[in-house]
Amino acid sequence: MGLTLPGEQPPASGAEHPDHGSLDSADYHTRSSVITARAAHTFEPVGRSVAAARAFVRDTLQGWGFGDVVDDAVVLTSELVTNAVVHAGTAAEVVCLRSGDGVRIEVSDRYPEREIPLQSGGVQMGSPDREGGRGLQLCAALASRWGVEYSPAHKHVWFRLDLPERQVGTRAAGPSVSTELLPLADDRVRVAVIQIDSEGAVSAWNDDAQELFGYPAKQIVGQPLTDHAAWPHTPGTSTGIADALRLSRWEGSYGIRAADGRVVPVYASHLRVRDPQGDPSTVCLLVRDDERAVLATPQRGAAPEAAHRADGQSSDPFETFIGSPAPDDLDGLLQRTVERSRDMLDGDAAFLLLATDDETELEVRATTGLPSARQRFARVPVDTGSGRYGTARMPAVHEDLAAVPGAVPLLDGTGMRSVVTVPLKVEGRLTGSLGVAAEGSGRYSNEEALRLQFAADRIALAVESARLGELERLRRGSLSFLVEASDLLAGTLDRDQTLALMAQMTVPTLATWCAVYTIADTASEPYLSYVLHEDEERIDGLKELLGRIEPPEPVPTPGARIWPAPARAAHEAALEASVRSLDDEPHHLGSGISSTLTTAASVGGETVVLPLVARNRVIGMLVLGKPSEDHFRQENLELAEDLSRRAALALDNSRLYSERMAISQSLQRSLLPPELPEVPGVEVEVIYRAAGEGNEVGGDFYDLFSIPDGAYGFAIGDVCGTGPEAAAVTGLARHALRLLAREGYSGPAVLERLNNAILDEGERSRFLTLLYGELRPQQDGGALLKVVCAGHPLPLRLRQDGSVQPAAEPQPLLGVMDDLELYEQTVRLEPGDVLLCVTDGITERREGSRMLGDDGLAEVLRGCTGLTAGAVASRVMRAVERFAADSPSDDMAILTMRVPEPQRN
Repeated sequence: MGLTLPGEQPPASGAEHPDHGSLDSADYHTRSSVITARAAHTFEPVGRSVAAARAFVRDTLQGWGFGDVVDDAVVLTSELVTNAVVHAGTAAEVVCLRSGDGVRIEVSDRYPEREIPLQSGGVQMGSPDREGGRGLQLCAALASRWGVEYSPAHKHVWFRLDLPERQVGTRAAGPSVSTELLPLADDRVRVAVIQIDSEGAVSAWNDDAQELFGYPAKQIVGQPLTDHAAWPHTPGTSTGIADALRLSRWEGSYGIRAADGRVVPVYASHLRVRDPQGDPSTVCLLVRDDERAVLATPQRGAAPEAAHRADGQSSDPFETFIGSPAPDDLDGLLQRTVERSRDMLDGDAAFLLLATDDETELEVRATTGLPSARQRFARVPVDTGSGRYGTARMPAVHEDLAAVPGAVPLLDGTGMRSVVTVPLKVEGRLTGSLGVAAEGSGRYSNEEALRLQFAADRIALAVESARLGELERLRRGSLSFLVEASDLLAGTLDRDQTLALMAQMTVPTLATWCAVYTIADTASEPYLSYVLHEDEERIDGLKELLGRIEPPEPVPTPGARIWPAPARAAHEAALEASVRSLDDEPHHLGSGISSTLTTAASVGGETVVLPLVARNRVIGMLVLGKPSEDHFRQENLELAEDLSRRAALALDNSRLYSERMAISQSLQRSLLPPELPEVPGVEVEVIYRAAGEGNEVGGDFYDLFSIPDGAYGFAIGDVCGTGPEAAAVTGLARHALRLLAREGYSGPAVLERLNNAILDEGERSRFLTLLYGELRPQQDGGALLKVVCAGHPLPLRLRQDGSVQPAAEPQPLLGVMDDLELYEQTVRLEPGDVLLCVTDGITERREGSRMLGDDGLAEVLRGCTGLTAGAVASRVMRAVERFAADSPSDDMAILTMRVPEPQRN
């Protein structure tokens, strides 16, 4: 391992801490940069290793006499080891290096590709409020110097803490305390002084040691101390007494087997020394374990019960426990609470859960020493059994969780053995639960439960107040969210857009990924209609994974329910991919395995299903998911449930609208001719524009069809109104025209019979304007037309010289009176002439008080001399559309007929 000793230039990624201020006219010890001691240990990638690393660093630095920097070193080590074993998922090696003027601590992991950004003016290393990523910020704030070093297989993050400058002769001393606060001892405090040589054998044994353990000096000298020490196993460190004896200094508890066979619990302080010849030995001071105050290093802070201000008045109990200033946000307050609780009881982990409004469940909101990302927002029941130990409403102490598996579900699989939990109550109502756990069994008793309950009572009201404040902010945000969601959903009737909006409103606000299943009818299976992930690159893999599993059961019961199938399928896919990767050569590993593992991680957390119920029918399901081992907050689930109700109604409305539009468009197509016949010697062009979005059947129609004797019938009409009634009249008119005309009736006879048929419809009848004519191409190149205009806009004739005249006279419209006396007019189209027929949607096109009218249409037609029938129709339609900025409010139809000029050689 490459080391950067004090005084060397730190790497580019390091950060320089401001220099300490100088003390004038002071005589100082000479400060040395020589490494005088080294301690190292490797910690496995498990959550409890973080607590073990803290204990290792604390014990090591206290043993070296570096009490001034212990707290900062423990905080920094905790953050860096957390990054390695919890976030990076690799083992972490912690190395402590002592020099005369400070200590350097290195944390190494085996994940070098997780690069640390270079520190520069523009780099933001993350928010201090985030759960992870604070290690480098803390290094920059607390360390004298820090940096990052890389090797092919490791990444080393190091920091250095300088000892504060002290004048010669300065000594550390505790405060003056009253007699009542001094530690209680027997009539005589016996301190066993034992010296251990470099081989681990006892070389000196004083009288107090003989009194405590029963061995005379001549019987014990020369024997290895390890033969008599009852050393407890410490999970996560596996440090034995032989290791402790080689440290420069060590403090802690263990036992000595006495001459009568019993084990005497002792508290020991080991000090490593060397004689003038350089031979090392270890001096051990041992007292009874219940007299540890005689040797123990003073506590970092006074216990909450003994906190007093300098003026003698009692300080605020809340600030005494939490510290001042207290965090101003709920998450910060809860995190500070669990950290202080763990330190107060010297635990390895702590956790705080908040109760739901109905006090039936507890939600994990803050942890330390546990895999918090995996447990955050998980829920456990308040009452898990009978008796005080089966409820969170009473304090509980479990000396060994191995004897009562499942007693504290949050700690399952964490390696914790003993735990004490106490309730948080406000005015007799359960608001939460606070717990501290340790890896060893039998660590806690009723005394610790009382201390923890005392602390919980002090912070319960502040926690509840902060929780209510957060809840109020969430509710205001939820209301704003639902209002915006309702506006967006109401703004579209397109089914695909509604599905997209549903997913986009939930990701990433409420979930990491979302899937929408739709159900066409009661006999159909759920269909995966839309998938969205906050990382777009994972959408295809997520869609493929969901496509391989059975969709969730369409249950109409309201509320979110857990759906374990995606997480289970993701786990199986990841396992299969891992097995395949072991069988392949490294250079044969494709991107598919990496994609599978990435997808598995993204859907491996909690997945919930919310039914989409509209009009008493399940029309689909909204599926929300979290990444690996993550959980939903109850507030988010309640918000998602509200959103699902609105989204279901919007989705069903879009379905009904789509069905209605499809029916309307199909009916409209049935009322128009599928195609126009070719008329020899005559160009024919039709343009039809329906108004609106196509969900209503229009009243305009046109037709061109062959009749006997080589003639063609043509018609263009407009039924009053829209909808089914207008469609009925339109269909009647179109089919009656064809039938009567092909029976040989003249134009007036056809329209008179059609008029009678419309009147026979009774109340369903609608009046109809209709232009009907017969077209007969002539041998000389012209065309002869016989026209009847029944209340319809007059057809316009364009001659080659640019003149425009009406080609018929107005007559009564159909569907109003019984006896009609209609007549037909004959018009001859010469080569180059154009006949323009339109509906009133063309002539009544408006822009404010202006209307295009017959004169405006004639003016447009005058500019179409020499154009083909298609060009004339297109120019007229463009002119009509440009006449007004608004979309047309009425259907528009154009029928143009032109006799082409003969080709010239």
